[in-house]
Amino acid sequence: MSTRRTFFRQSAAAASAALTLPTFLPDTFANPMPAPGTALKSAAEWAQDEDFWAWVKSEYTVSPNLLNLNNGGVCPQPKVVQDAHIRFYQYANEAPSYYMWRILDQGREALRSKLADLAGCSSEEIAINRNATEGLNTVIFGLNLKAGDEVVLTKQDYPNMLNAWKQREKRDGIKLVYLNLDLPSEDDDALAQQYIRAFTPRTKVVHITHMINWIGQVMPVRKIADEAHKRGIEVIADGAHSFALFDFKIPDLGCDYFASSLHKWLCAPFGSGMLYVRQNKIKNVWALLSNNEPDGPDIRKFESLGTRSFASEMAIGTAVDFHNSIGSARKFARAHYLKNYWMERVRELPGVRIHTSLKPEYAGAVALFSIDGMKPAEIDGQLLNQYKIHTVGIEWENIRGVRVTPHIYHSPKDLDRLVAAIEAIAAKQTLAGKQKKS
Repeated sequence: MSTRRTFFRQSAAAASAALTLPTFLPDTFANPMPAPGTALKSAAEWAQDEDFWAWVKSEYTVSPNLLNLNNGGVCPQPKVVQDAHIRFYQYANEAPSYYMWRILDQGREALRSKLADLAGCSSEEIAINRNATEGLNTVIFGLNLKAGDEVVLTKQDYPNMLNAWKQREKRDGIKLVYLNLDLPSEDDDALAQQYIRAFTPRTKVVHITHMINWIGQVMPVRKIADEAHKRGIEVIADGAHSFALFDFKIPDLGCDYFASSLHKWLCAPFGSGMLYVRQNKIKNVWALLSNNEPDGPDIRKFESLGTRSFASEMAIGTAVDFHNSIGSARKFARAHYLKNYWMERVRELPGVRIHTSLKPEYAGAVALFSIDGMKPAEIDGQLLNQYKIHTVGIEWENIRGVRVTPHIYHSPKDLDRLVAAIEAIAAKQTLAGKQKKS
């Protein structure tokens, strides 16, 4: 089990080791972390330690009135990350070209190492960018593919990625081979076989979404990757929703390429992301935004973004520190506990259907539900307008429902509010259905 690590030992200023400003950033949280108990607890036990999670909640500045259950879109930052971002921003404004390029930019190598440690890989395999879309587009457009080469992907993958592949298809004549997944699923072998059966001698790449954003389904990336590599097929993993939520290391997936948005579960500043490229693959991927050696072996070639928000970038390190103070295992256990907490209370309600697994190996914090006879947008609208609960209605390919994504700053009491709202909406719908029939 990960041990508690506080900012007394791992201060926010460590995000930029090159900085020599001892009073530049706070070195602890606004509210002291509760003292650890005398006995060690498992992650599952920590998941229900409401004193600990009350402390976590106190570190966020979320609305006390609007219940935000759409954290699958973008996650809020704890106050310590907001503070770091603001102070880096103010610092840069004192003399932008000097402080951004000569001071803050020098902190990237320390930050790269910190992210690599969390990702479980070499720092020479991590590029810092703005989001998963940018990272995955870098790989999609950077691979040496020619007309007739096949790429296996699914209709349930993220639209930005599908559009990138469609552009390559239109421009370069590659062939896209689409799978249409029947979700949710609790059968890794069946999911993997759908990909494997689609492989042909012309398949060059398989694109796998680690956790499908619409429904929360966790895909068996490693099973697919191992079979792909036996056939000389490269593996791209879209980790936008999995990094810093699930307790894993990127090399565990067996993929060649991986990208994530750090403003999701790491709770880093908006517009911050990360790209992983297996070291021996870097030279084979052209830089999306070119530099002096776009086909070279250095991971830094993917960071030629021009002027960007150095404040956002440097505050990523503070987000990593905050994440580590909680621990990956505890964080996932809490997210899974909260997801199951509300799902178990609504799944037996008349007319309510759940479309996400309750098992931790097949789902994280994201879950989908529906109410018979109602469109997702209708449910989403009632939750927001009548109960001030923010969710998102999903209608994409064969997936229809309302996506609910709690976060570690939520409490069971928050989710009782959601359960009561779903119960009321479902009861009203059931009554309306009976009256219509009579």
